[in-house]
Amino acid sequence: MPEVSGVASAWLLGLSLGLTACTVTCLPYMGAWMLARERASALPDTIAFLAGRVAAYALMGLAAGLAGAWLTRALESGAGHVAVGLAAVLAGLWLLWGRPHKTCAGRRAGASPLALGFTLSLTPCAPLASLLAFAAQAGSALSGLAYGLAFGLGAAVTPLLVLLPALGWFGQRLREGRAGLGLWLRRGAGAVLVLLGVYRIGLGM
Repeated sequence: MPEVSGVASAWLLGLSLGLTACTVTCLPYMGAWMLARERASALPDTIAFLAGRVAAYALMGLAAGLAGAWLTRALESGAGHVAVGLAAVLAGLWLLWGRPHKTCAGRRAGASPLALGFTLSLTPCAPLASLLAFAAQAGSALSGLAYGLAFGLGAAVTPLLVLLPALGWFGQRLREGRAGLGLWLRRGAGAVLVLLGVYRIGLGM
């Protein structure tokens, strides 16, 4: 069984990531996405993004508890960068060619913040390496899952909770009364995401 002190330590470690590096790393990706989306989608997209991060950390903790140091080596090999890049490219392509006014398309778009949140969590960093080492030493799938979940919930406490909805509101205000600007803003955000994705794929190759 996971120790309470270990779970608390994992949460604090995640909190240190969420309040610092998480914002810097994730804002270019989700910021571009939010600027192109409708204001009503801002909060659901933010929640989906953070849910993707929590799910990723929980699953990585579980995997580390089962596989030990193997997962850390796999992420350091560049697989995390490739996953982030592919998710960013797909999100960018959706903005470039998706149909924003269709209800079903709007539901599908919710998968993009979820995927971005999940894959951005795979980026190697010192707090993540510490989590995986901690979970691997536990030698238990249940303990690894608990530590990963606690870490993810800590990382979800981030300035992005305010910044992302604010960017969605700002993008909506920019588009009000400017029908043509909305299309170009959407295309510009899509192009930025594709370029960021290609760059991250290059880092992982």
